[in-house]
Amino acid sequence: MSGIALRLYVLQRATALLMAPFVLVHLGVIVYATRAGLSAEAILGRTEGSLLWALFYGLFVVAAAIHGTIGLRTVIAETTGWRGRGLDVALTLFGLLLLVLGMRAVAAVT
Repeated sequence: MSGIALRLYVLQRATALLMAPFVLVHLGVIVYATRAGLSAEAILGRTEGSLLWALFYGLFVVAAAIHGTIGLRTVIAETTGWRGRGLDVALTLFGLLLLVLGMRAVAAVT
């Protein structure tokens, strides 16, 4: 395994460890909100202006964007044989797009 491949492997595993509690909390919030019958308006009223939720979902977005981009890079390389700088540039741009869109969503709800 090359140096860059090892670093990507470790980074993907680290983001998975980071995302695990985020996913559990996120699912717990969904279950709570649906069982409590909260409307979208009520949920947004609770998250708006909250630094805690902004940090929580901001870190979640960063970890998911990194994790997903590395995974997609691997899948594309293994299924198509596309490797090298072109793939790296394309997936870096994709990862940045995920990050920007995710952060816009976080800003909209906090």
